[in-house]
Amino acid sequence: MSYSPILAVHICAGSLGLLSGTAAMSFRKGSPRHVLTGKVFVASMLTMAVVAVYLAIARHQPNNISGGILTFYLIGTAWLTARRRDGETSRFDWVALLIPLALGIFTWMNGLKVVRSGASSQDGVPVGMSFFMGSVMLLAATGDVRMLLRGGVLGAKRIARHLWRMCYGLFIAAGSFFLGPSNRPQRLLSTVGLGQHLSPVLFSTTLYLILTILPLILLIFWLVRVRFTNAYRKIEIRN
Repeated sequence: MSYSPILAVHICAGSLGLLSGTAAMSFRKGSPRHVLTGKVFVASMLTMAVVAVYLAIARHQPNNISGGILTFYLIGTAWLTARRRDGETSRFDWVALLIPLALGIFTWMNGLKVVRSGASSQDGVPVGMSFFMGSVMLLAATGDVRMLLRGGVLGAKRIARHLWRMCYGLFIAAGSFFLGPSNRPQRLLSTVGLGQHLSPVLFSTTLYLILTILPLILLIFWLVRVRFTNAYRKIEIRN
């Protein structure tokens, strides 16, 4: 099976993003290895998101367009949060918050349209997932507004903002890869001659589901640790 150059870039960037994101979550926060893998993760995820939007526009896939834009926004703002000092904001933040606000409103309106039509899904996406993603988008916009009105985020709140946006961006990428159509992991490994030599257990829906929700589990773990313990005092984020 052959891929177009632009699709190959998307696949390579997404695969590198999944691997580097997993590594970044495994290394001690603030360590040189965490910083290095974090930079690789940001670069690969931003590349993947841009290419995903391009491909979605070319293929007339509105859900993937919004997913790519949301991923770019989450990873980009998470990176900016890590780069800045406590309490630092800019005019860019006022523009950036329009992205999740517009996406959230559009996603909710589209979900309500599907419900009124009597359908339970659109383009294979359950309507419940549309409402869930729309709610996350609006919560992200709300977080931006609160940050700007308070003059920035400090200490544990700044680290929590960085963590949840990075982890949720990784969750979106994992869901697209593992739960997307046509068993993407098996197709990718078969393309390089490995798929037929691996156990079918590795391509089971159960394993895919576990790998997809793993970023959310780690997100909850880190948010609890950062917000309700003194662990954040030992963490310095420098991406």
